[in-house]
Order: sequence, then structure tokens, then C-alpha cells
Amino acid sequence: MTLAKKIVLLLMAAGMLLAVFLESVPASSEEMKHDMSKMAMGAQSPATTGYEAAMKKMHKDMAIKYTGNADVDFVRGMIPHHQGAIDMANVVIANGKDPEIRKLAEGVVKAQEAEIKEMKDWLAKHPAK
Repeated sequence: MTLAKKIVLLLMAAGMLLAVFLESVPASSEEMKHDMSKMAMGAQSPATTGYEAAMKKMHKDMAIKYTGNADVDFVRGMIPHHQGAIDMANVVIANGKDPEIRKLAEGVVKAQEAEIKEMKDWLAKHPAK
């Protein structure tokens, strides 16, 4: 896979993560003041539950103990970030309906798994001191 394709896939995965995050943030503080306690809420879809679990795990795992080594800290933080993209892609593979998005998600999984391996191999050669 070319570097350009890797960059495009990484940007697309990051965009998907950002979209999920922004979806959960109120547009304004005024929205937070509305009492919604009496509204009937439908059950969450399996996809929503899966995305929320993937995001929660990714953010927890990205909270690394920094070493002061910019290279090591970047790689250690990016591994769970990439795993989060894989986890989210697997949610859409399991629950999505659009064949184009399925193909995109399968590409994300393949690319991110390869990059995680590359980063783990690099970390093995460059342990934090």
C-alpha cells in the first residue's frame, strides 16, 4: 500500500472518530439546560453501543504515562488510536449495510493492523528509557 493511501485511510479513520465525538457534544450550552427526562428514549442500536465502547476503550488506552521521548510517546499513543479505528471499523462491518462503507472499513482494518505491527516493531527496537 502506498504512503498516500495510508495517509488517506488514516485521515478517513480520524474523520470517522471525530464525527462520532462531535455527535455526542451539545451544539451549545443552551442545549444542556433542556429537561429531557420525560422524553421517551428508544433503545440504542448495537452499532451505537459498539461505537461508544470502542471510543471509551480507545480514550482510556491512549492515556499513557509519558516518557519525555517524543517518538516513543507518539507511537505508544498511536497504537491504541489505531486499535480504536479497527474496533470502530469492525462495528460497521458487523452492523452496516452499505457495501462501499464495508469495503472502506475492511481497508481501514487491514491498514491499521499493518501500522500497529510496524509501530510495535519500532517500539521493540526503541524502548523508552
